[in-house]
Amino acid sequence: MTDRRSLRTVLGILALTALTLAPAAHAQDRVQDRVVPRSGAELKLSFAPVVKRATPSVVNVYAARAVEVRNPLFDDPLFRRFFGAPGNIPREQMQRSLGSGVIVDPSGLMITNNHVVEGATEVKVSLADKREFEAEIVLKDSRTDLAVLRIKDAGKERFPAVEFGNSDELQVGDVVLAIGNPFGVGQTVTHGIVSALARTQVGITDYQFFIQTDAAINPGNSGGALVDLSGKLVGINTAIFSRSGGSQGIGFAIPANMVQVVAASAKGGGNAVKRPWLGAKLQNVTPEIAEGLGLKRASGALVASVSSNSPAAKAGLKSGDVIVSIDGQSVEDQNGFDYRFGLRPLGGNAQVGVLRGANETTLAVALVTAPERPREEIVIKARSPLTGAKVGNLSPALADELRLDPSTEGVVVLEIAGGSPAQRLGFQRGDVVLAINEQKVETSKQLERVTRDTNRLWQITILRNGRQVTAQFGG
Repeated sequence: MTDRRSLRTVLGILALTALTLAPAAHAQDRVQDRVVPRSGAELKLSFAPVVKRATPSVVNVYAARAVEVRNPLFDDPLFRRFFGAPGNIPREQMQRSLGSGVIVDPSGLMITNNHVVEGATEVKVSLADKREFEAEIVLKDSRTDLAVLRIKDAGKERFPAVEFGNSDELQVGDVVLAIGNPFGVGQTVTHGIVSALARTQVGITDYQFFIQTDAAINPGNSGGALVDLSGKLVGINTAIFSRSGGSQGIGFAIPANMVQVVAASAKGGGNAVKRPWLGAKLQNVTPEIAEGLGLKRASGALVASVSSNSPAAKAGLKSGDVIVSIDGQSVEDQNGFDYRFGLRPLGGNAQVGVLRGANETTLAVALVTAPERPREEIVIKARSPLTGAKVGNLSPALADELRLDPSTEGVVVLEIAGGSPAQRLGFQRGDVVLAINEQKVETSKQLERVTRDTNRLWQITILRNGRQVTAQFGG
């Protein structure tokens, strides 16, 4: 009978991690180190030792949020005329969501998806041993769709924390396990392989560099662990591609190396993730651009513009340059650069490889944060086309967060309330309000004052996706 107690035996036979105690220097060598089952007996070996090691660190996350519910009939003037408006008082209703999380520090610090706890007023977690605790939200990072929770009243208790793996060492074909709470049925383990790496066209978060897996992931798995066969965390399960709402073998996980950045920010006592700022607008190199620049293939990140006094400008980066690497790691597109650059710790420099014409050069870009200014976030409440929009003052830091041109100035839309006039009229997060009724808007407080005016006609000029648009609305 096969000895199931030896994790080393399982790892050695299946070899679906990188002979992990001594990873090879090159990807090709690591591929050669991997083997496949050679007999029916080897196929009967169990993942149980890996599961036993990893599952104590995975928790179920229960989030509750209060939402306002109003009767839509009271939006009808005719209905209000005959029946009055006393009933048009919004009622609060508790909305609950279910997800998963991973303990990353013995003190009770946990990682989950931001969308699991977004807007939550109450969060509880259930451990693998069935104990339940209240949790507080320590940090939320919408750019990565990650959030950090902490167990309340943990005292001096030490919780089982997962060990981080190096997600850069993953290869297509590696076996991985997904652990979470799908559909609320309880902690569940599924297995599959890494189907693809560096998926950048998924459209889920700002930092698109996902691990794709065919391990079964379903609603409720969000925020759960993706582990390798040494039981180390290599990703946080985040989303699935599905036409039915269930698993169809295409799931996406945030790489562990990015998760570590967010976790480290929370451990350091911060309530936000501080990342290096480039100060340049990038775009993908299309086949047409590649042909025009004389490139052999369409890869890299094209520098479209550079903000003055930014790290990019000080390093000598210019419009028309093509970024092809960072600290020796290749860059295939804009999202790939954003991910790699976002992993760099503040302080020091990043060595950025650039193609300029026929020449390749390396520039040292300082790793510093973007300048910030008071955002003065305001929700527009006065009757106007922008009613229900939350706006704030733009700064290089906010422009970087919203992926706007770093030189953009003005007042930007941060959020749009559901069902509000601003939503119905088509305003979006990231719209920059330039002028209202031909009056230039420079601050959020000024915009709020302007929207208090009573007008029969509103003329609003915004900047969206680099294009200036002017539209008229009735008062």
